Amino acid sequence: MSERIPFNKPYLTGKEAHYIYQAVYSGKISGNGQFTQRCQRFFEERYGFGKCLLTTSCTDALEMAALLADIQPGDEVIAPTYTFVSTVNAFVLRGARIVFADSQEQHPNLDPELVEPLIGPRTKALVAVHYAGVACDMERLAALAQKHGLFLIEDAAQAIDSFHDGRPLGSFGHMAAFSFHETKNIISGEGGMLVVNDESLRRRAEIIWEKGTNRAEFYRGEVNKYGWKDLGSSFLPSDTIAAFLFAQLENLDDIQRRRREIWDAYQRSLEPLERRGWLELPRLPGYATNNAHMFYLVCRDLAQRDRFLDFMRESRVVAVFHYLSLHESDYYRDKHDGRPLPRAARFNDCLVRLPLFYELAQAQQERVCALVHRFFEAENA
Repeated sequence: MSERIPFNKPYLTGKEAHYIYQAVYSGKISGNGQFTQRCQRFFEERYGFGKCLLTTSCTDALEMAALLADIQPGDEVIAPTYTFVSTVNAFVLRGARIVFADSQEQHPNLDPELVEPLIGPRTKALVAVHYAGVACDMERLAALAQKHGLFLIEDAAQAIDSFHDGRPLGSFGHMAAFSFHETKNIISGEGGMLVVNDESLRRRAEIIWEKGTNRAEFYRGEVNKYGWKDLGSSFLPSDTIAAFLFAQLENLDDIQRRRREIWDAYQRSLEPLERRGWLELPRLPGYATNNAHMFYLVCRDLAQRDRFLDFMRESRVVAVFHYLSLHESDYYRDKHDGRPLPRAARFNDCLVRLPLFYELAQAQQERVCALVHRFFEAENA
């Protein structure tokens, strides 16, 4: 029997346990320790981000963003429907109504052309999700946010080390949220980060991060006591999580290099099938770079996608579909305004992700590609 090829396998650089050991024996393993600060400096210095605050998850980072945007019951937030629930759940928790936007025709990212008609007097924020690490059209979205006085928030969960016309994703919005979940390029098991680019929000962000207190200022010696100043929660992670993350960040360039090699090999192998019109492959707009977060293909319809997934499963390869459109979810269906969002529905039904992880061997990838060829050749015989 052929070996099973998983969808994902977390990559260890070799330094994670060593740095965790250092964190443990430093005597400071709660939040905001030496590794937390080193990780935050890494992002601020490498990408020119504003204030960076590590969190226990990207979900937590988005919940901080909702607090910082002062989302109130009745406010409206525009977001794509083809995304993970955390993108919008953070705002729903504050009482917001979500106004869902459809995808682009040839990419799951939201379509800027469809956003402006959704803006109304109660709209307070616009959330852009960089699907597969590929940039939304941030210049147009930033212009819309400025024109209408909206908070622009980037859900950059998948977008580490990805750029829009040379500018890093995460630097466009008033705030941006990143993920270091074990399925992402750079990982800490669970983990995330809030980037606060708007200087007027930075002090409050740190207070919200520290349970609503100014404890961080106290530890820096800026105040002689600390107290309850604002809403907040325990958003900061243990320094052992940050220690794991720092080992990954030290190897960012190598990890990205390897993932791009795998992505490019998929593209080369499967392009002939796209040229025959048998499937669609990822499209990158001219302004966007590719951080090789995922490689996906788009089938003809739901029935073909299900046949393909069954075929791969029987061949011991784990390929997966992705999001279910949130406007059709059990929780939000009755709250949606009823507009059909057909482009997102197509990705919902037809998109499949292929295995992509650092240690995916050439022979394994060649086997995956051979199976994709075999399936679509049989489908079109």
